[in-house]
Amino acid sequence: MTRNNTLLLTTLGLLALILGVIKLTQNRQTNPALESIVLYEVLPHPYFTGVSEGGTAFAKDSGARLRTVVGQESTQANVNTNIESMFTLGYKAFAIYPVDPAGSKGLFARLHNSGCFVVAYGAQPETGTETPFAVATDTRSAATIATEKLVELMGHKGRILNVLESLTDANTPIRKAAIEAVVAKYPDVQIVQTIGDVTTEQKAQEKIESALVARGDEVDGVICTGYTTTVAAATLLAEHNRKPGAKFIHCVGLDTDDRVLAAIRNGTMDATLAQNPFGHGYISCALLDLLLKGWQPMADYQFIDSGCIVVTKENVDTFPKDIQAMTTKIVADIKTKYLNPPPAKTP
Repeated sequence: MTRNNTLLLTTLGLLALILGVIKLTQNRQTNPALESIVLYEVLPHPYFTGVSEGGTAFAKDSGARLRTVVGQESTQANVNTNIESMFTLGYKAFAIYPVDPAGSKGLFARLHNSGCFVVAYGAQPETGTETPFAVATDTRSAATIATEKLVELMGHKGRILNVLESLTDANTPIRKAAIEAVVAKYPDVQIVQTIGDVTTEQKAQEKIESALVARGDEVDGVICTGYTTTVAAATLLAEHNRKPGAKFIHCVGLDTDDRVLAAIRNGTMDATLAQNPFGHGYISCALLDLLLKGWQPMADYQFIDSGCIVVTKENVDTFPKDIQAMTTKIVADIKTKYLNPPPAKTP
């Protein structure tokens, strides 16, 4: 072989190696599904904004790939359509809010049987659903804490307006049952009216205002267990509770919109319950990242309580630090409390 032929073969070999590296890089760039986590938001909503912020923070901290997908409506059919399109593209790790705890069963089973990983967040799916984890507020406990706080503020007597949010939300019936269970403990406390099936602040404000007008002085306290209902109640009570001579109506809500926190600061609203949507996104993505890397769940199903805090005038400016501390603690414990390391590779 001549010197020129040897040089040509060497050059061709190097070129082939370079082209192989380029192709591998292109495959990873054009097929991010091979390594990515899909964080699915049911629809545009402040709660899901917080979840997305958590997922994005995890991706930044860990270097993991993340794709956020936002649905169009709060129905299981819409969730199925959007998730299955992501599955078709090759994604295999999904953080999903189970809109319908029973309806999610079929979707989760299809993903699981296809070798995908699914973590539920924000609510628990029905027992037996194919997911190893749910990361959420303990809904029953949170609604119980909020109602107990309202009863305490009312002096353990009085009439409550129970304001629920969307009836299609998986958490709504749980919250309703928890509120009714607390009220049943106190002979001098009753629910004077329950309103619900609202998904916008405007509709919530209309329904709460109508109830307060119709009931006159009957209402002593308002319990809100949804974001939009809490904002609506804070807006209405900011006006009502400032009126000279008006009976003060106590109120405990859910979530921490700036308008709600302002009402707590100025004393027209008593308290709200801070959930941990940031943690819902961060923790669920952290779990999926480890599952993709071969870590294995310690049990078939584990519920991870992301925690909640009652926010009052005393801690309205400091509670975010407590929420962040809860998330940090849960993430620090993931590998010891919830997962086993990848199996050792045989030589």
